[in-house]
Amino acid sequence: MRDRARRLVPPALVALLGGVAVLAVAVGVFPHHSVNDDEAVYLTQAAMLAEGQVYLRPGPLAGLVRPWFFVAAERAGEAVLYSKYTPPTAALFAPFVALGVPRAALALVGAGVAAAGYGLAARAFDRRTGVVAGVLVVASPLYLFTTGTFLSYAPAALLNGAFALAYLRATARDSLRWGALAGALVGLSFWTRPYTAVLFALPFVGHALVRLWRAETRRARGVPLAVAALGLCGVGAALAYNAAVVGSPLTFPYQAFAPRDGVGFGPRRLLDYGVDYTPALAARTTLANLGLLVDSLAGGPLGVGVALAGAALALGRREGETLVVGLLAALVPCVVLGEAYFWGTLNGLRNGLFELLGPYYHYGLLYPFAAFGAHATVRAATRARAVYAAPASLRPSADPRRVRVALLVSLLVAAPVAGAAEYRAVEEPYDANRERTADLAAAYEPFESRDLSDALVFHPTPYGDWSAHPFQRLRNDPGFDGDVVYAFDGGPAADWRAVDATTRLPYRYTYRGTWTPGEGDSVVPQLVALDVRTAPLTATTTVGAPDRATGPASVRVATPSGVARYRVPVDGGAVTVRWRVGDRVRVLGHEVRGGAPPRVPPGASEADLAVTFATASGATVTYRQEVTVSREGSRTRALWPPETRVCRLTPDCGRESTWVGPEGDYLDGVRVSTSATAP
Repeated sequence: MRDRARRLVPPALVALLGGVAVLAVAVGVFPHHSVNDDEAVYLTQAAMLAEGQVYLRPGPLAGLVRPWFFVAAERAGEAVLYSKYTPPTAALFAPFVALGVPRAALALVGAGVAAAGYGLAARAFDRRTGVVAGVLVVASPLYLFTTGTFLSYAPAALLNGAFALAYLRATARDSLRWGALAGALVGLSFWTRPYTAVLFALPFVGHALVRLWRAETRRARGVPLAVAALGLCGVGAALAYNAAVVGSPLTFPYQAFAPRDGVGFGPRRLLDYGVDYTPALAARTTLANLGLLVDSLAGGPLGVGVALAGAALALGRREGETLVVGLLAALVPCVVLGEAYFWGTLNGLRNGLFELLGPYYHYGLLYPFAAFGAHATVRAATRARAVYAAPASLRPSADPRRVRVALLVSLLVAAPVAGAAEYRAVEEPYDANRERTADLAAAYEPFESRDLSDALVFHPTPYGDWSAHPFQRLRNDPGFDGDVVYAFDGGPAADWRAVDATTRLPYRYTYRGTWTPGEGDSVVPQLVALDVRTAPLTATTTVGAPDRATGPASVRVATPSGVARYRVPVDGGAVTVRWRVGDRVRVLGHEVRGGAPPRVPPGASEADLAVTFATASGATVTYRQEVTVSREGSRTRALWPPETRVCRLTPDCGRESTWVGPEGDYLDGVRVSTSATAP
């Protein structure tokens, strides 16, 4: 019993090291999640499962709160949403999400992957090699940065590693119980990531078929049959889920989301992005991904070189357990060639996610890399120790002092080289991810100290009409009944529909700048509380005259019904415009120079005020305010304050010119103040 406990200490320490390392990355590098917005998909799905929900039911908010990568469908006449991902990964996260400690799930997965790396190397060689292999897994940037995120690649690799260990145990002992466990694990892995599971299982399937063919006893035949039977149960569970949620057992949710997404050559498409994925393009993509993979493993190119040497030693001289060594080696071509057939490897390459997290579709190759790298390392250390411990007459040099000096020099040379290689491997993705984290922190700053109980927050949609894409922290509760409901800032009709569907206090979240985390300056965010005011509404807007502005300002008010133009003089370096929003929109105290005060049309629309200055050089600066209004019969409502932009060279501009208060970067002389009163 004591010996068994002693044997458990090394793998336990390896697992602990992995769990702590992953938790440190998840908390320290990704406190706001990574720029892979799929994290929010799994976390939303986990929250749904924690509450026993398979569908989101947005009710009157349908079309305003669709999370990223969720399929919109109709069930029994009701609009519903479901994730394009299968549920096992989210089910793993769900208990920890419910307890409020979701990152503990990542630490648990990290510990499991590191332990599986130990176990496979220990079975292939010995326990010392297993310990080194576990350390190599943990030291790999691919492991650290992918496992530290709420994605499915590490959980799938954990299931695959556990399946491999259970299969090897079942084979060695002719154990039906271990065979059944192996089958259940690979079946669950298939449900988690079908294609990944198939690629990983191929060498084991081949071995199982050979074993079944050569089996001489009923028990020997029973092991592969038990694996197959339980594995097919997992496949059946996946197909049953498809039938229940999607409506067809052979259509996976990701296919319902994007029918041309998935495996194979030819035209491939995901939303607005498509490509003709040819074998030649697949070959170029694979080579590029393998280059990234080399940089994403422990020690970078040096570590991969050591692993290749270990593989050559193990295969060429038949060192270690032949079956395990062969299966680990066979994983490499299965994963590399199999993933070449999947166009997602091109997407991750082009959108830069592989440079940040590593080529995560090749995550399973951590196991053979660590095993063979550890074998070469342990073998070299054993050889050096043997030389040192050999009798003087058998040493290359009979002088013990020379041997000790040579070993010390070798260690002093090797340690810095290995350390420098590891530092280079980790430094670049660490710095790149930290840059993005700093930008995300700046973007979320208005939410840190704001009490948003019973709030409705309108958020921008820089990537299209999606929630939590890119703002992963701004996720709705599954019942849309949490402290905050996050809705698209999707135009007047959508905004009023959201306001009228809830009794919450509305806010507008906006920012100044371009949303490119880590690729430029951070955005300057603003979170503004909105009032629903009843017209007529009298507003006063004062804007600063930019430096070198000439003459009076050109003032324009507009609705979808028309436009009116005015000229307002500059007074004390500023222009003050009093304007009224009622059944019409007009400027008070100044004569109309063109058009007529436009009507506010029935329904939802915008009432706009534009104040334009011309400068001595002929350029223009326009202050533009947009008020969301709604007219129903004789009642007109407005969401106040308006959204304000300061545009150069054009009367209308994008979010890069949003006014966010004096904190923004503007031309000299630019300033804005706005107030409103209702009778």
